[in-house]
Amino acid sequence: MIARIAELRDKQVVSIKDASVVGFVGDIEFDTETGALTSVVITGKSKGLSFLGRGEDIIVPWDKIEVIGNDSILISVEGYLPKQRRKRGIINGLFYGE
Repeated sequence: MIARIAELRDKQVVSIKDASVVGFVGDIEFDTETGALTSVVITGKSKGLSFLGRGEDIIVPWDKIEVIGNDSILISVEGYLPKQRRKRGIINGLFYGE
């Protein structure tokens, strides 16, 4: 199957280990030297209003992706996923100096 990166955006990501919905694809990371896809980025959940910020983005390594379907992506990760990025809103920056 051939797909465009744009088609991966907003697909639901589900763990096949515990059947939990992890989130939705927000971005893709790739190696600029080899052109290989390295991971998908699951956008952090909104904390209500947009100015309150979002939770941490979740990075899922490409080798943990089992199936890419029409509506969802199945990954072989269970429980806690490594969270590597944090998006902060205006309110957090004002009160916490970030």
